[in-house]
Parts: sequence; C-alpha cells; structure tokens
Amino acid sequence: MASEITSPKQAPSVATEPAVEWLPPELWPGFDELVTEDDTPVDNLFSEKQQRLLTGTLYSAHWTDRSFVAMANVGLFYASGVPPAVPDMLLSLDVEAPDDMWPKQNRSYFVAKYGKVPEVVIEVVSNREGGEDTTKPGVYAGIGVSHYVIFDPDRSLGAEVLRLHRLDHGRYVPTARGWLSQVGLGLALWEGSFE
Repeated sequence: MASEITSPKQAPSVATEPAVEWLPPELWPGFDELVTEDDTPVDNLFSEKQQRLLTGTLYSAHWTDRSFVAMANVGLFYASGVPPAVPDMLLSLDVEAPDDMWPKQNRSYFVAKYGKVPEVVIEVVSNREGGEDTTKPGVYAGIGVSHYVIFDPDRSLGAEVLRLHRLDHGRYVPTARGWLSQVGLGLALWEGSFE
C-alpha cells in the first residue's frame, strides 16, 4: 500500500489538474509591490552547499537538450495575494531565465511569467520545524508540481534520508528509488568532496 504525503488543510482531495488557474499577463501582480527578498538568512551552511551542488550539477552536466532553470532558495510565486513558497531547489523544464535578472519581475520564479509550475521541488531538512513532510507537500501538490523530494540527512523526520514522490491525482505518492520520470533524471545519495 503506497503512503501519501498531504496536508489536510491544503491538499486538494482528488484532482487531475492543478488547483491554481494561471493569470494572463494583463492580470499579473504589480511586481514592485511584492516582497521577493526579505534579507533574512533562512538556511545554514550545509543546506546552502547542497543547493549549489544540486543546481550546479544540472548546469554542468549537459543532461538535456531542453531549456531549463534550476534555482535554489528562490521565491516560487504561484498565486496572487499568497506568500511564495521558497523551496531549497526547483527545476523547471522548457523555460529560460531572463537575460537581465535584476528587474524585480525577473528575480523570482513567478508562475504567471514562466507560464508553468516547476516539475521538481527539493527540500533539504535541517530541523523538524520546516514543514517538509506536513504543510509543504500540500502546497506543492496543490499547484501541480510533478515531483517532490525530501532530503533528510540527519533523519529528523524519519528513517529515510532521501524520499522521492510523484504527483498522482492531486497527492504525492512514493516513487521508485531515485527516478523522476517526467524529467528523465535520476537522483541518488552521493558521498564525496564538494569544493
């Protein structure tokens, strides 16, 4: 029997489409009014290295001919009037980062601007307070992120260090160890020196 990760307050009961409707450009929010950076340090040194390892590997590996963005600790704005999610890492295929990243509307991942949600979100657990296995899965499932990964190196949330999930009818269910089918990538634990 497959277990499910959901948040009873935030996950849709059963849905085949994302719960959020995307806005046409004329209805996009006023970017100048949004808080895209709050200058509050939210992660530790270990998490920061993990984030760079994940994104850097994708950019240096030449693993696909498709365009993509891999971002770490960047706001994922998915609905107007709702605070963004801030995954430790996200991967979105068939999109391109803007050439000029300085304008405010280019500094975060705005679903309305990119036209789609990311395919993969990864959370790195550093304590039991982040909601990685309670509230966050409900948010990501509700907007239609295909793959949700929890990396729990200290086993703060359970026995498994790496848990991969795929979206199935609006809920996350465990997936085969290491394989993100929609993306065509594998994800595995690695021990070695980085930097």
